[in-house]
Amino acid sequence: MLTDRQRMILSAIIDDYVRSAEPIGSRSISKRGNVGFSPATIRNEMSDLEEMGYLEQPHTSAGRIPSHKGYRYYVDHLLQHGTLHENDLNSMKGTFAQRIQEMEGVIQHVAGVLSSLTNYTSIVLGPEVFSTTLKHLQIIPLTETTAVAIIVMNTGHVENKTITIPDGIRMSDIEKVVNILNAKLQNVPLIQFKSRLYNEVASELGKYVNGYQELLSVVESVLQSDEKDRVFLSGMTNMLTQPEFKDVDKVKSIFDLLEEAPTLIKLFTPTNEGMEIKIGAENSIEAINNCSLITASYSIGGQPLGTIGILGPTRMEYGRVISLMNHLSKQMEDVLGRWYGK
Repeated sequence: MLTDRQRMILSAIIDDYVRSAEPIGSRSISKRGNVGFSPATIRNEMSDLEEMGYLEQPHTSAGRIPSHKGYRYYVDHLLQHGTLHENDLNSMKGTFAQRIQEMEGVIQHVAGVLSSLTNYTSIVLGPEVFSTTLKHLQIIPLTETTAVAIIVMNTGHVENKTITIPDGIRMSDIEKVVNILNAKLQNVPLIQFKSRLYNEVASELGKYVNGYQELLSVVESVLQSDEKDRVFLSGMTNMLTQPEFKDVDKVKSIFDLLEEAPTLIKLFTPTNEGMEIKIGAENSIEAINNCSLITASYSIGGQPLGTIGILGPTRMEYGRVISLMNHLSKQMEDVLGRWYGK
């Protein structure tokens, strides 16, 4: 249990480090008008906080920086949610005031506004990822080697995709595959396509179609290509402006992760938990073990539909980011409620 003095010093160090990105010394903390302790007293407390794992000393004789444990304590016990400035509110209000005809347009605007206001990377998952299901699949041959796949979703959305027919596959085989897929995958959410395809459909296809594995790969590419269209990213290059991400290999691994739509969808699956804050190693994916990820689900009638997320350094402006995301998730719920008539 930290003393009140230790809590005050830890909070002051984190606040200053978030602003400066430089190790914080005892003298700078003592100059704060609301602290009232000598540099020597503060040094002793900083040493104790370091021993307990809340602070780290990156260099000998340097000041301290917060550890992941320190940030977690700060978020759980010391954080005061920031007050949104009028400019922030106006930016968000403008996003939802526009007459945008497509839901994708609304979500892309939300991602852009959030990354612009925070200077971090924003990830927004549209509701279609979790609520859209397959209504009907049809494959029509065009030539001996190509066909067009027509995908109809329960929302009325229709997509046409040109595919290459694997060698040795007959049209009668394709018809069998389509019939089985329509029987097995109808009303299956987009996010479950891959697992259901291989866990349930593959064994059935093996009974009737030779070379079904190649056809499965084609079908997977047809059905899963839609996932990328439901993940909206903004501000990826904001990573490059943060001093924590000067390591090119570290940034590349994060960028590679952001390109993996299935992984992001799994990471951002909406829950009833509301706001979630994962700091450093609390993130299950190694590429973001030195980042903080804050997510907020938005829902209609208590049913989670999608997620708004911010990815940035652990040296994050937590109070302001949380306030922005709370506000935006509520706005998203209002818009979706009108959109779906609920």
